[in-house]
Amino acid sequence: MTKLGREGVGYFPFTVIFSVPSPCPTNYSLINERTPVTMSAFQVQTLWKGVESLILISALSKLIVPVAIVYAINRFLNRWSAQEGLLPDDTWDWEKEIVLITGGSSGMGKAMVQIFAEKNIKVVLLDLNPPSGPLPPSVSFFEVDVTSPSALKKASEQIRRRVGDPTVLINNAGVSSGASILASSEAEVRQTFEVNNMAHFWIVQEFLPAMIKANHGHVVTMASISSFVVIANNVDYSCTKAGALAFHEGLGQELKHRYSAARIRTTVVHPTWVSTPMNSWLRASPTFKEHVIEPEEVASAVVKQVLKGKSGQIILPRWQSITSGIRGFPFWLQEYIRDSQADIVMKPN
Repeated sequence: MTKLGREGVGYFPFTVIFSVPSPCPTNYSLINERTPVTMSAFQVQTLWKGVESLILISALSKLIVPVAIVYAINRFLNRWSAQEGLLPDDTWDWEKEIVLITGGSSGMGKAMVQIFAEKNIKVVLLDLNPPSGPLPPSVSFFEVDVTSPSALKKASEQIRRRVGDPTVLINNAGVSSGASILASSEAEVRQTFEVNNMAHFWIVQEFLPAMIKANHGHVVTMASISSFVVIANNVDYSCTKAGALAFHEGLGQELKHRYSAARIRTTVVHPTWVSTPMNSWLRASPTFKEHVIEPEEVASAVVKQVLKGKSGQIILPRWQSITSGIRGFPFWLQEYIRDSQADIVMKPN
């Protein structure tokens, strides 16, 4: 076969594959060395687009398999780290479990109490403020200041006597001042740290020993997206939420390596802005235009995690999970993210 004959035959399949319109009918039997094979600019452009598409499809196909493998490995390692595979715990009996929730009279805590109560699970509600309206039979309210170790000790004795030893602790109580560093009073700063951080220590010190003895239980720490991103007029709150994350991670390490109680589950929750009484003034500000989620969404995720009996980290909404890696971003990008939120927390005059 002649050179040009081979070129003509080689060109034909591309014409079929990419539906390149032929300028005129072609009789390939008449092709000889004196019959040149030419393509118009349109044909060349169409052909090249087809080749580009093939290259792209080939590249994507080569990426899909590795990405799927990495996803599967990541999912397995997450479960392994949470002791789901190596140390399963099938001793959960929700007719006997007792869930203790701090700050359960409003906001996310109130929503959690309601969901657990709907499932007829015993709930111990701790708060300085009594709940509004009657409580379901499965819920017991104790008025207590969670920042006071002595008050907690007294309340814990009543809880054990009236209800029993809690097997799930949800450190949910939280406060926020919304003041700048220089404008924050000593009382505001102390209250923020005592409620959002120190109370976690007092609650765990009071109720964790019984869990360790049984090697059974679950401690949920309510943190925030502010664990990862610090913005102006929210420094004290962000400090406490970064501390809450550290508390969660350290607690898990001590349970495994100091108390040999690796079957006790630990979960940390990082919600974005939530529609609660604590920040109602903020949501009314004209400068506040952030995405806000409802307390029920957070509560549902927490209850689901607890009922699974698994450790974990929950970031809500899920698409904000990328913020957990901000410390690894280039410094300029970190600053850009923080600067972009400079006017979010602004108290009205």
